Amino acid sequence: MRPCTALVLLCALLPAAALAAEPPVQFENSLGMTFVRVPAGTFQMGSDEAPDTLAAAYPQYPADRFAQLFDEAPVHTVRITRPFYLERTEVTVGQFRRFIEASGYVPESEADGTGGYGYNAAYDPEKSQSGDAFEGRDRRYSWRNPGFAQGDDHPVVNISWNDATALARWLTQKEGRVYRLPTEAEWEYACRAGTRTRYQNGDDPAAMPDVGNGFDADAQPLWPKWQPYASVRHDGNTFTAPVASYSPNAFGLYDMHGNAWEWVADWYGEDYYARSPVDDPQGPATGNVRVRRGGSWHTWALYTRSSYRNWNTQETRYPLVGLRLLSEGD
Repeated sequence: MRPCTALVLLCALLPAAALAAEPPVQFENSLGMTFVRVPAGTFQMGSDEAPDTLAAAYPQYPADRFAQLFDEAPVHTVRITRPFYLERTEVTVGQFRRFIEASGYVPESEADGTGGYGYNAAYDPEKSQSGDAFEGRDRRYSWRNPGFAQGDDHPVVNISWNDATALARWLTQKEGRVYRLPTEAEWEYACRAGTRTRYQNGDDPAAMPDVGNGFDADAQPLWPKWQPYASVRHDGNTFTAPVASYSPNAFGLYDMHGNAWEWVADWYGEDYYARSPVDDPQGPATGNVRVRRGGSWHTWALYTRSSYRNWNTQETRYPLVGLRLLSEGD
């Protein structure tokens, strides 16, 4: 009997319960979020690229930009000991709206009366006190209105870390399975999906528009000051793009580069990598700011790399920042 025939017969003889015990590849929850199973595994976290190497790849950036990336080192071994389910895309406007309607939760941008940040064509960063690229805080801006049009299939933005964890808690209570933000290590492991390159599709920043929505020739005309840092290619979206508009990575995850920054669970520690445990690192025990990863539609290619780290206070709400949830389970 040929081996393949024997395998077919063996599977046919297995009890239905045994076949059903195989973990699902993905599932959809009560808010319409699809979660993809990410296997346990080991990877090299961080980057140790020399400033000279980065300068050659990103010649338009001032030299001091590369020195600021010291917190991506040292490269260190991380073992993710348990499989998990990560949301296939960033949380969308429609999914967040369903959460608000079902839970009665009031996001921080509305609850504290100070609003968020948003795009305003009449706003001039050069004439503002902060010099920020966006206007705010202002009560006009929130997840409902970041100053540009969004459909229900766009990533929700102007979401604080506290809003993100409130969504996870509500889903946990409603569905009886644990939802949370991924750790920084889980996020980078899922983003890399077996790669060691700057992006899921290689090292070339010019190819980033194939896999994500970053600061490009579509967005650049609105911020001419930063023209040198824009991708010369068009990615088809001036602001946020509908989720899953670009190629997924090897784990089947979309928009890990660009579209919206994604909150992760960890406190930020600039020297944490030097003392990180190998197994399932959780980040520093305390801190002042939380980590966000992945870059956004307004982010230069140097900062949408898999290894790049950024941070904000827990109550920050901004038109570039959203979230992606993790669900525990085998």
